[in-house]
Amino acid sequence: MRAPFQILAIPYRFVNQVPVYCVFHRIDSGEWQFIAGGGEDNETPLQAARREVLEEGGILANRMMELKSMCYIPTNIFPKMHLYNWSEDTYVVPEYAFGFECTEEIKLSHEHTECMWLSYQDVYEKLRWDSNRTALYELNCRLKKR
Repeated sequence: MRAPFQILAIPYRFVNQVPVYCVFHRIDSGEWQFIAGGGEDNETPLQAARREVLEEGGILANRMMELKSMCYIPTNIFPKMHLYNWSEDTYVVPEYAFGFECTEEIKLSHEHTECMWLSYQDVYEKLRWDSNRTALYELNCRLKKR
């Protein structure tokens, strides 16, 4: 059963000591976003993030950076919400954001048509969701301080 929260996971790597980020093109909506998905019963957001990264990118992400960026997602974007057994007054769910260094090659799942490694500005311009932009901004700031 799907837990009432969402995760967002941002893959990054360094090229010539500058961070680049991987953004994914969703097959169902045609939008560009980071790895996103819902938790399953009894999963923590961190456990859900690791599972989603493995499912959507084929990456075993053992070390994830929890970001402070957090938002709430309206439940009407979930097409199967009626199957989730959430309380009737669940109108929004929290989205927890993570970053992880990705040194492996990404293996796309059936949920995406392609992915691209891009600079901060180029990724920022492709993203539709403000939550993705905010989490990217925070991660970029944190990586610059390393």
